Order: sequence, then structure tokens, then C-alpha cells
Amino acid sequence: MRFHPPLEEGRLIRRYKRFLADIETVHGELLTIHCPNTGSMLNCQVEGGQVWFSRSNDPKRKLPGTWEVGETPQGRLFCVNTGRANGLIEEALRAGVITELNGFTELKREVAYGQESSRIDFRLDYPCGPAYVEVKSVTLGFDGSSVAAFPDAVTQRGAKHLRELAHLARDGIRAVQLYCVNLTGIDAVRPADEIDSAYAAALREAVSCGVEVLAYGVRLTHEEMVVDRRLEVVFGG
Repeated sequence: MRFHPPLEEGRLIRRYKRFLADIETVHGELLTIHCPNTGSMLNCQVEGGQVWFSRSNDPKRKLPGTWEVGETPQGRLFCVNTGRANGLIEEALRAGVITELNGFTELKREVAYGQESSRIDFRLDYPCGPAYVEVKSVTLGFDGSSVAAFPDAVTQRGAKHLRELAHLARDGIRAVQLYCVNLTGIDAVRPADEIDSAYAAALREAVSCGVEVLAYGVRLTHEEMVVDRRLEVVFGG
């Protein structure tokens, strides 16, 4: 997935009200842009840090651009725009990169399912039956460690999705939690017990019910994003 048109560069002044960020472009222009991330972006955002953003010429938009990529204090790149994850994963699925899920005959997105009125990110149809795949974007890293964690903030919605996957698995339907790691320098992923113990417990319970857990890393620059490798999932505890 290439960024088109090319991203513009700036520095972060501040992020506030969750979805807003003030930046200064390399040309000295001061802008308020959209921050498309519902998480805390813990250990990622830093005032004065480098940012890359897409600019919109749509007169109907209230904000002139969207924050897409940032640089952590440790020099790692991370994708701010969580909405990119599903597009990346669809690209990877269709290209056969996620080998564990190869062989499907049809791919559907945002399919209604479950006991709690949910929508699954992907339903993959195989000759032997469907697989339901939930995608989460991971950006929480730690200084001196190549292990990322999810979530970076309490997520009741994320726990709900795990319960739904567990229900499917109990009924003999293939269910997959897929972590798309949008942070460079990472080799493995773990549940962030210290941030959301309920989510971590729900993940372990889902695994005990038969839910598959996969993690894939992204080759990320300010020019493109490509899912390129499988990562280890570490449960601990």
C-alpha cells in the first residue's frame, strides 16, 4: 500500500481531544489535522516528534489533513491511522502473504455476526466452511524491547470481539484474532496485562476455546506500508 499522493512532513505540537493534532509543517505552516486513532498511542507520540500526514483538498472536510505516520522517541516508525490496518490485511490476504489463511474462495468485509450484534472485519469462505477474522492494529512498544503489546488503552469493544470469536470456536467455526503490528523493530506481540487485564484474560479464554491468534509485521516507511512477515505471539502468565 503506497501513500498517494505522497505524505507531507512536519512535527507534532500536541495531540488533544483524542482526534485532533496540531502540527507544524516543514514549510512553517501551522495546521490542525485529524488523528484517526482511538487509542492512547502510549510510548508513541512526543511533542516535537516527526510526523507525516496526508493532505485533503476536499472543501467539505473540516480539517485539511490526516496524521498517517509518526516517529517514536526511540526512532521507530508507527502508523497512526488505524483504519489502514484492514486495507493492509486485505492486500496481504489476496496476495497469499498470510499463509495460514490461504485457499479461500471468497472474501467479505464487515459481515454481521455473533451474539452481541457485532461485525467481523473479514469472513473468508473456504470449501470446508467459513473463517471469521478480527483485525487489531498494534503500535504499543517499549524502549529496549522488540516485543509489542495490545491494547494501549482499556478496550471493552476488543474484549467483546474476543467473546464473539470464542462463541464461534466453541461451535466448531474457525475464528481468528489477527494482530497487524504497525510499528517497526518488533519481533513478537503479547497481551498488555498491565493496561487491560480484562482484555488479556478474554484473549487467553478465547485461545482455550480454540480461537487462533496470529500476528504479522508491517514494513513501514513514509512512502508505503506492506505486511511482510509473521511474528511470534507470547502469552506469558
